[in-house]
Amino acid sequence: MKKLQIYILCIALAAICSIKLSAQVVSTVDSLNKTYLNWYNMDPKLNKVEGVSIDKAYNVLLKSKTAKKKIIVAVIDGGVDTAHIDLKGKIWKNTNEIPGNNKDDDNNGYIDDVYGWNFIGNSKGENIITENYEYIRILKKLYPLFKNIKSTDAVPTEQQNDYKLYLSCKTKYDAELAKYTEEKNNIEKSEKKLNEAENTIKEYLKKDNFTQQEVEKISSTNEEISKSQKNLLVLYKKGITLKSIAAMKKRTSLYLEKYLNLEYNPRDIVGDDPENITDTKYGNNNVKGPQSEHGTLVAGIIAADRNNNIGINGIAEDVQIMALRVVPDGDERDKDVALAIRYAVDNGANIINMSFGKAFSPQKKFVDDAIKYAGDHNVLLIHAAGNDGMNNDSIEHYPSKKINDGTYAKTMINVGTSNLKPDNDYAAYFSNYGQSIDLFAPGVNIISLYPENKYAKANGTSFSCPVVSGVAALVWSYYPEITALQLKNVLLNSVTSHAKMKVKNPAKNSSTKTEISFSKLCKTGGSINAYKALKAAAKLTKHKK
Repeated sequence: MKKLQIYILCIALAAICSIKLSAQVVSTVDSLNKTYLNWYNMDPKLNKVEGVSIDKAYNVLLKSKTAKKKIIVAVIDGGVDTAHIDLKGKIWKNTNEIPGNNKDDDNNGYIDDVYGWNFIGNSKGENIITENYEYIRILKKLYPLFKNIKSTDAVPTEQQNDYKLYLSCKTKYDAELAKYTEEKNNIEKSEKKLNEAENTIKEYLKKDNFTQQEVEKISSTNEEISKSQKNLLVLYKKGITLKSIAAMKKRTSLYLEKYLNLEYNPRDIVGDDPENITDTKYGNNNVKGPQSEHGTLVAGIIAADRNNNIGINGIAEDVQIMALRVVPDGDERDKDVALAIRYAVDNGANIINMSFGKAFSPQKKFVDDAIKYAGDHNVLLIHAAGNDGMNNDSIEHYPSKKINDGTYAKTMINVGTSNLKPDNDYAAYFSNYGQSIDLFAPGVNIISLYPENKYAKANGTSFSCPVVSGVAALVWSYYPEITALQLKNVLLNSVTSHAKMKVKNPAKNSSTKTEISFSKLCKTGGSINAYKALKAAAKLTKHKK
């Protein structure tokens, strides 16, 4: 088998692992590595892992105190399993809505929105599962305008920006299409060779099933058998089997048939105009939807019951999760994000968790206006930095704190991912970084909730984000008199500082992974710390009196 084919297969296999986040989905946490159970709650000095001192905060600072307010955290995501046993009593309920009567009892524009709203479904109960990437949607829109244009000089002045955007999207599309087409072809070739090799070994061993050890023990002078043995061992040692190839084929097909397919338009299910922010009569109340894995993991970190002696311990006790389904498998729509933010604000959310992002935002004004609306209504927004190992100061990662009018969102925090130990691997290798990132939080080997009363282990800035949301909710529940802006400053000014520590540069294009000062990776040069944040909030409120 050609080395190039094996190399491409390995890249594809690695990508599958990152997409699935973890192969470990279990019914109880007992079968997972206890090293990782609740580690984000632990304290650097007491437990020797770089958690955010949640347990210490409860045991020392909050032991004799009672929370003053229940904080509502809106989880804008792909869906939340609100019936998970470890979220019992932690789900926001719209008490002004009568469940199941098919009426908009509270006149907020959403029928039977008991636990939140699903913005990527319709009144028939149908839901979007997979979507295009945003640059594909942009390309589809602009292609008729610019398909015959050969030079920038031929484009009217008023269309120059659109033409540049078109070229950017087309360049990315052409590159990605070529990449996944080549990957598909190589996977098919490799599958054929693997099949041939395994069939040869089956015939030689006279058995349909065999182990790697049995292949290693083969000693034959037959050239075909020897070649088949060698090919199989190379692949097996790289984790490549017919099962993994099938997963690679599925993933590649997903890119070619859905994410990158110019003919694919799942939005027909919803039936709205995604470019009209006033067209709001769409969606349904199924906040779990058909793919609630990601959102359930997020919700668990924030709010899983700390006192039921099952599963995991979430961060905030006096908290409720409002579920807003916006994120498909693919890129979310700006309009859905904007309306979800506004829904959260209008229905009492104090914090909005946004564990998603994308590289293009054609209706950015919709989101900008919604972010400003949240800030004006004393709502804190927490956003994941992204998992591309990129500098967010030099790329676009939306939603963005930078508003199109040149101002910045005052009550928004961007979060990168930190690891368990304060060594040169402390900044997760996949985390985006830069001075536009405010702070880091645990997001490696995080055990949290999974739909249908299960649990799983995951990695990503998606899971660092709810750590910060959880800490924010914890602090605010005890000190509700401070504003969202003050809370943001409290969180940023009380980090565990690692500014002078040298860590591996998570830059995607840094092949050598040279070391860099942690202060270069985020604005504060530190990671969130609940114990210090609570002390800072107490000091702030004391001075206010």
